[in-house]
Amino acid sequence: MAINRARLRQLIEAPDLLALPGVFDGFSTRLVEHSGFEAAFITGSGISESRLGQPDVGIMGLEENVAAVRAMTSCSSLLLLADGDTGYGNAVNVYHATRAFERAGAGGVMFEDQAWPKRCGHMKGKEVIDAQEMVQKLRAAAEAREDPDFIIKSRTDVLATHGLDEAVKRLNLYAEAGADLLFADAVMTVEQIKVLAANLSKPLCVNMGFGIRQRPTTPLLSSRELQDLGVRVAIYPRLLTGSALQGMISGLGLFRQSLDSGQRVDRPDACASFEVLHDIIGIHEADELEKRFLTDAQYRAKYGSETTGAVR
Repeated sequence: MAINRARLRQLIEAPDLLALPGVFDGFSTRLVEHSGFEAAFITGSGISESRLGQPDVGIMGLEENVAAVRAMTSCSSLLLLADGDTGYGNAVNVYHATRAFERAGAGGVMFEDQAWPKRCGHMKGKEVIDAQEMVQKLRAAAEAREDPDFIIKSRTDVLATHGLDEAVKRLNLYAEAGADLLFADAVMTVEQIKVLAANLSKPLCVNMGFGIRQRPTTPLLSSRELQDLGVRVAIYPRLLTGSALQGMISGLGLFRQSLDSGQRVDRPDACASFEVLHDIIGIHEADELEKRFLTDAQYRAKYGSETTGAVR
């Protein structure tokens, strides 16, 4: 499947805000595409939590991350921006990581300036590397990409450790080194967003905690408010992971209630129907392939007297 990375660049540079839901597996990727989005952000925390059952504290490695990305790009035509954590080493590692994410079908990749092992951007205990070390990582990433439209997104976590002025300084250095999209994680106020948007040389991305019950680190703003502040891209990494987990908690709670009471608990609204699941996951694609390529004898063996109707 051809990847239209130029389209992703166009969406990022357009005046309208680009809202990217966070995807983390085949279900979420298919659902976001089914819902009409062109692009999405692959949440590294979501992969670590769902694939490994581990928190986002640097346990997941490059190969596990890339394998998850490859699975998501293979089942969808979404333009997907990957989360490359710190690049899993020094600038040379970032060079090879960039190639790996690009060849896995991503539209771009994000690298951050935390020390390894990294932590989720909204956790305490973060440490950052020297700005010049990160500049070299981004220079390596920009040189490694084979498609010039492959997006390099740079993230700084320096707001929590050194403050706003250092975040602005670093992100502009990162832009000079080759980053196309700039992201300061864990922004605390609307004023900080406004300052960042006004003083950065490349498009600004912010992280929105939409769907999180407790007060998120960054103020929750509407897409129009973000656009008016000068933000170009907003990511919603926890939207679908939180929704999926709450759905499973609710479903298991009903199941436990049924087991404990010995009574049937009938709540059809608690689960997606078989038909909805198949529609989102693309069963019609598999059906169409069977009709095109199975022989009539094979098709009859599976479905009875029906034939494929295909021209032989």
